Amino acid sequence: MTSNCCFYVFLLIGTRVICDSLEDHVSGTGVRCPLGYFPCGNITKCLPQQLHCNGEDDCGNQADEENCEDNNGWSLQFDKHYTKDKYNKLKSLYAFQKKTPECLAGDVPSECTCQGLEIFCDAAKLRAVPSVSSNITVMSLQRNLLRKLSADVFKKYQDLKNLYLQNNKIRAVSERAFKGLYNLTKLYLSNNKITSLEPFVFADLHRLEWLIIENNRINRIYPLTFYGLKSLILLEMMNNSLARLPDKPLCQYMPRLNWLDLEGNHIHHVRNATFISCSTLTVLVMRRNKISSLNENSFSSLQMLDELDLGSNKIESLPPYIFKDLKELSQLNLSYNPIKKVQIDQFDFLIKLKSLSLEGIEIANIQRRMFRPLRNLSHIYFKKFQYCGYAPHVRSCKPNTDGISSLENLLASIIQRVFVWVVSAITCFGNIFVICMRPYIRSENKLHAISIMSLCCADCLMGIYLFVIGAFDLKYRGEYNKHAQLWMDSIHCQLVGSLAILSTEVSVLLLTYLTLEKYICIVYPFRCLKPRKCRTISILVLIWIIGFAVAFIPLSNKEFFRNYYGTNGVCFPLHSEQSESSGSQIYSVVIFLGVNLAAFIIIVFSYGSMFYSVHQTAIMATEIRNHIKKEMILAKRFFFIVFTDALCWIPIFILKLLSLLQVEIPGTITSWVVIFILPINSALNPLLYTLTTRPFKEMIHQVWYNYRQRRSKRGKGSQKIYGPSFIWVEMWPMHEITPKVTKPVLCTDSSDASVTTQSTRLNSYT
Repeated sequence: MTSNCCFYVFLLIGTRVICDSLEDHVSGTGVRCPLGYFPCGNITKCLPQQLHCNGEDDCGNQADEENCEDNNGWSLQFDKHYTKDKYNKLKSLYAFQKKTPECLAGDVPSECTCQGLEIFCDAAKLRAVPSVSSNITVMSLQRNLLRKLSADVFKKYQDLKNLYLQNNKIRAVSERAFKGLYNLTKLYLSNNKITSLEPFVFADLHRLEWLIIENNRINRIYPLTFYGLKSLILLEMMNNSLARLPDKPLCQYMPRLNWLDLEGNHIHHVRNATFISCSTLTVLVMRRNKISSLNENSFSSLQMLDELDLGSNKIESLPPYIFKDLKELSQLNLSYNPIKKVQIDQFDFLIKLKSLSLEGIEIANIQRRMFRPLRNLSHIYFKKFQYCGYAPHVRSCKPNTDGISSLENLLASIIQRVFVWVVSAITCFGNIFVICMRPYIRSENKLHAISIMSLCCADCLMGIYLFVIGAFDLKYRGEYNKHAQLWMDSIHCQLVGSLAILSTEVSVLLLTYLTLEKYICIVYPFRCLKPRKCRTISILVLIWIIGFAVAFIPLSNKEFFRNYYGTNGVCFPLHSEQSESSGSQIYSVVIFLGVNLAAFIIIVFSYGSMFYSVHQTAIMATEIRNHIKKEMILAKRFFFIVFTDALCWIPIFILKLLSLLQVEIPGTITSWVVIFILPINSALNPLLYTLTTRPFKEMIHQVWYNYRQRRSKRGKGSQKIYGPSFIWVEMWPMHEITPKVTKPVLCTDSSDASVTTQSTRLNSYT
């Protein structure tokens, strides 16, 4: 008996596991598709999501080119309700029912035009409503100077059907302004300066279907404002100053209201009673308000609702069963709200949902279970493309990439995938070559050589960082979306990002130190400030300690810094995101716009001062032509050093400043900066500080000379060649080998000594 029970328990568990697994891969058609793929209709074929609506028939039955446009919600409702037979003639702004060329309205003002029973007085600079025949059906008074709608101003136009009053300067509307307009179907009051609408102002508009009052200054709706609008279908009150909705049911006097647009107001709360009588409402737009909280029954009476737009509000949490009665909802927009957590079963009741927008929302607890019940979902929009892996059955998932990575690859662009290896190889080879060759260059200034080798070590770390990024790109090639979130949260990504910051900051500090050292030697040659061995080594050790601290501090406190390095696939914290903690934002700004910007300014100022000092010394010197020639060579060296620093750092400063100002930065720019711009200094520093110096070039020239001599005399049995030694002297700072210069020089300010010393330092750069 016990064995039978155990057997059935294991059978049930196994069946449940298999069903859950199949649910993750099977769409509504019954075709099993892997993560990130969608089925081709009823045939047993699956395609990657990025092939959906790419303009080619990849399925063979056009199934992948169907449902490309997200026409759910308002656009679908517009087609459904406003293109019926009675609206087929409304193809333009004016619903002309008759196209009679001659005027049937009698005498009209000279500023106006007439066609049949339709009067057009647009942009006629009218300050009052003109008096015309009472049988007109359309009156257009757009772009005039009307300031007030007085009582009974339209009373005699009882046949009027469309009234256009947009783009005037109307501030006040009398309670009886629309008295007698029993046949009016469309009223446009957009782009005026109306601050309030009196109760009963629309009392006679029993046939009104469209009421457009957008872009005004209305700050309050009275309970009886919409009294009499029993045929109203569409109400638009976008971009007004509404701070609250009526305490009583909004649709109490609008039983047929189908479309309500309250976008761009200042509404803070939605009460349970607000929409209790809006049973026919199919489109509700409340985007760009200040709604901070919702009640569980806020939308419970909207059982016919097809679209609900709550984007760009201040909603921090959603009640668990807020959508339980919205069985007909096909489009839901919750984007750009500070929602901190989404319930696992939040969308379980939305069985007909086709479009879901969650852009700009960091879903910390995201799971595939959240979207599994949404079998009709065809379009979904996330903040991060990595989230698409949690809705594998949805055909169209946006975004497909963040500019750096894509659904398939860690590096989205093939150019980036190739050049990450090229730049890595150049950076590593150049710096390792210099490190290996430095011992063969006997330097009078051993401390400078140690500093240069330390700089090469820091720059080599940048090459290693790029190499690791390239290696993980290869590892995840073709299936990155499966591993994206795990990769960015992993310790590997954190360490790789720390390595890049360590390389960057140590390189910046070392370049600043080397620049200040040269600045002191050239601008103040007789101040006896020559660095000693102990001091130099201490400074180098301190720089590396600071670099390690800057790089690894963000790993010490996850709550304060969050995922500092894991905001993108290349693990480099170049720009801020709204989801970042304030601590990580401040820390990033201090590093990039504080330390690095200050270092760049110091370097530019120092090289400018050095060039000016040498220039002034050359003017006082006797051999002017010689000095001018050397001055120009030195100027070129200075220019290239400062130019490469600027090329590398200025784009980073600009991006950091833009991100601080909440300017959206495309991920593509970030990837180009990290792979091409950031390693510029690391790749070119060996060239600028070693490979182009005179000692190194002379050493290479002598090696080549000895090699050619050896080859020419190899077959002649000649005697051994005694050429100059392979070990050469690097003249930095270089002293002329003459009795005059090799003698000890005391600290003095004489102009002759200054010229001589400046000349020797000048030679060291050439």
